[in-house]
Amino acid sequence: MQKFGMKKTEDVVGPSGIGTVNERGSRLIEWCQVNDFIITNTWYQNHPRRQRTWKSPSDRRRNKIDYIFIQKRFRNAVKTSKSLPGADCDSDHIPVMFKFQIILKKLRKANANSKFQMALLKSDDKIAVAVHNKYETQKNISEVWSEMINSLNEVTEKNVPKKDKKGHKKWINKEILDLMEERHKSKHVEAKYKDLNRNIKIKCNAAKD
Repeated sequence: MQKFGMKKTEDVVGPSGIGTVNERGSRLIEWCQVNDFIITNTWYQNHPRRQRTWKSPSDRRRNKIDYIFIQKRFRNAVKTSKSLPGADCDSDHIPVMFKFQIILKKLRKANANSKFQMALLKSDDKIAVAVHNKYETQKNISEVWSEMINSLNEVTEKNVPKKDKKGHKKWINKEILDLMEERHKSKHVEAKYKDLNRNIKIKCNAAKD
């Protein structure tokens, strides 16, 4: 496992690590320096429980060995980076997240179209009549288009079944959901958590069959 320690290393590693840097951590820092990467969750001073990303099965040892890397040019877009100790993911590793905000640059067209002299619609009778006649022709096309859309919708509703609304799988019943909720509340009781997790898998397999 790679560790970066609590010492700032140029603009790659921040001071919010745990322990001391090891050999694998040093090699990874060199790789980041060559490829212009930073390690986001070493730059934010969070609560200790939001710094750790791994805990031993007995919950006696905790460490920080999981990281999020990002290129230096996007550094200012990162607002925060931390672990989520409350996540129920059935693993000794703790998920790591970061908030990323980027502002997209608005591109302008190189050759903008010239604007029309709309005021002539009021002052020039010839132009006004031409536009009116064109609109009358288009109005009939619009009516035909609306009738076609309505016909398609009517046929579709009668013959094509609708998709089911998104939700949990049909085979997941209330008993399984209750066990999942109990498992989530028992995260810090290792024996009970494992027993509930095993029971949930058995119930899910039976429900699927």
